Amino acid sequence: MAPYVRTLAATAASLAVTAALTTAATAAPAPSSALSSTPSSAPARAAAACSANGFCEDFESQTGTVPSGRWTTSVANCSGTGTATVDATVAHGGTKSVRVTGKAGYCNHAFAGTSLSDVPTGSELYARFWVRHTTALPAQHVTFAALRDTNDGGKDLRMGGQNKALQWNRESDDATLPAQSPAGVALSTPLPVNTWTCLEFRLDRSAGRLDTWVNGSLVTGLVVDGTPTQDVDQQWLARGGWRPAPTDLRLGWESYGEGDDTLWYDDVAVGTSRIGCG
Repeated sequence: MAPYVRTLAATAASLAVTAALTTAATAAPAPSSALSSTPSSAPARAAAACSANGFCEDFESQTGTVPSGRWTTSVANCSGTGTATVDATVAHGGTKSVRVTGKAGYCNHAFAGTSLSDVPTGSELYARFWVRHTTALPAQHVTFAALRDTNDGGKDLRMGGQNKALQWNRESDDATLPAQSPAGVALSTPLPVNTWTCLEFRLDRSAGRLDTWVNGSLVTGLVVDGTPTQDVDQQWLARGGWRPAPTDLRLGWESYGEGDDTLWYDDVAVGTSRIGCG
């Protein structure tokens, strides 16, 4: 398919996804009882996620307010007013989640993180988590998930937002996926507010490929497929030889300018095959 036609088709697909998500985001708020899925559905969801060669976490075994067990709280270089705590009032499944109170400004970052040492290194890496937040992504760059990449000098591979849409960012050279052009941003999608959203990604560590799904739908602008595409992964692939080797997964909030937000994370699953949102 010619690049121009491919871009038009991709843009149309992205706009359809964005419209659906915007409708969900602007729907009337659910009553408080609907903030948690029914308890009977949580074990089935957890069993499906844990069948992957990795781990899953629903935070139900947390006994205090500070994330524990495989999870630790962390900040880099400096600390401020951001916090990451276990919350027993809002959950996607069961009764608990991790709540991140994110504040604007780099030093106010806060993350709850876990090692990826129990996921085989010679395979593809798949991750799935549910996130709920209160404030639309700002125009300036923010991060809400990060992976430390030992093949990139220990710098982070960062999932977050810019120009009010989802993006990936490579800390070492500030490359973005998609490109932050109007056409590139249009190929991504916002992160809906006040509703649970399922985010998934796949890292092909040996080939340097990346796929991203939102509520089960692949997002055209958040794909690195090895073939440079203008406004998508051309900038990302300009530095050849990207082969990520992540050692951890951290969920939280980091702002590089504007952007307070409150986020909840739940039903995290990591493995070597796609886990899905079920």
